[in-house]
Amino acid sequence: MFTADRTMMRWRVIGMVYAISLLFLLFQGGKTSLMLFCIFNVLLIYLVLGRWSGIGRVEGTRRLSYGAGPASLEKSLTAGARLDVKVAVHIPGMWPIPYVLVRDRIIRQNGSELPFEASFVPSYRRNGEISYTTPPLERGVYRFAPTSCSTRDIFGLFEHSGTFEHQEPFSVYPQTIPIRQWSQLRLGVKGPYSTSATQRAAKETTQINGVREYIYGDRLSRIHWNATARTGQWKSKEFERESLPRTIFVLDRYSGAYERQEQFELAVSSAASLAQFAFRRSTSIGLLSVGDKKEGFAPQAAQDQLELMMNHLVRVQSDGSMPLYRMLRQSEAMLPYGSFVVILSPQGGEEAVRSMEWLSRRGVVPLLIHMKGSGDLMFGTDRSGSEWLRLLRRGGFTVYSIGSLQELPAALEGGGS
Repeated sequence: MFTADRTMMRWRVIGMVYAISLLFLLFQGGKTSLMLFCIFNVLLIYLVLGRWSGIGRVEGTRRLSYGAGPASLEKSLTAGARLDVKVAVHIPGMWPIPYVLVRDRIIRQNGSELPFEASFVPSYRRNGEISYTTPPLERGVYRFAPTSCSTRDIFGLFEHSGTFEHQEPFSVYPQTIPIRQWSQLRLGVKGPYSTSATQRAAKETTQINGVREYIYGDRLSRIHWNATARTGQWKSKEFERESLPRTIFVLDRYSGAYERQEQFELAVSSAASLAQFAFRRSTSIGLLSVGDKKEGFAPQAAQDQLELMMNHLVRVQSDGSMPLYRMLRQSEAMLPYGSFVVILSPQGGEEAVRSMEWLSRRGVVPLLIHMKGSGDLMFGTDRSGSEWLRLLRRGGFTVYSIGSLQELPAALEGGGS
């Protein structure tokens, strides 16, 4: 509104000057007044025709890159990384344009914006390009708002603008850290419920995993007739087997448990790192994530399963309203008997003890990865919450306590804390 009023005021001033020059020509006469009037008309035509400079029909494309390759490469863009953006602009038409100002905005899923601004002088073909690098990005899904391009006349009096939209959404995945070894994952099913877990986990699925040579005694239903006819030799279907053990990661999203956002990001990054490690070990992995909505992924060992979990971890927020124990009780159906349950939570004390004991009574093998709070980081775990930790240790439960993602591999490789 303010810009429109200012533009109207400028046109009024130009009209007054034009009227004065016209009156000067009519009443004074002579070559000087005629020359001034002609020059003013030429300048006025230039200002009016600037409205049709072509900027209103501007076109453009955007290219994203991360490091040496495109950001679209599988999950290469992680939290804390910077994104390189190049915007190529083309302005149709022939009217001269002194420069073009490009304004770009990146909008995160929570509504926050990252504005960028740059300018260029169009080439004789009315093309130009700008580039910029984002600050370190946080985890989440991002999209670009319509790009605004504007220019002014040589006097800087009037601004003409146009926009173009080139959708290029992208995701910033949680930061992960490589884990070399985690003996607890291998031993997680070797508890009092290992027999039932092994019997169920070792069953074949109905998913065909390929073709193998015929083995004497294979049922007719296993014969792969197309492969047999094509090769002239007996071939049988190979089915996938459910991996062992079944591991379920429980991400605590209770908003009242996290003192700061970095603590929740640590829990999400830890879940992503553990999921990638377990998948590389051909383990059936699942996820239980209860927040504003209850979301769960049944344990599977497929690549699609890992991608679904990672896409969920990109968008997840600490928006839960239920403490850990209550959340687990209401999600009992998602924790199958005999599974290995890994809880990632900042909650300790009685809440953690009740949750671990209840899971153990249900016939699962629980493990807690505790995210240290500010008190733990300042004074150490021994002075903050040591009683409930000792109680869990005496009960035979494994607890890891970490304050940063870099501590996770050492904690897993060195055993429970």
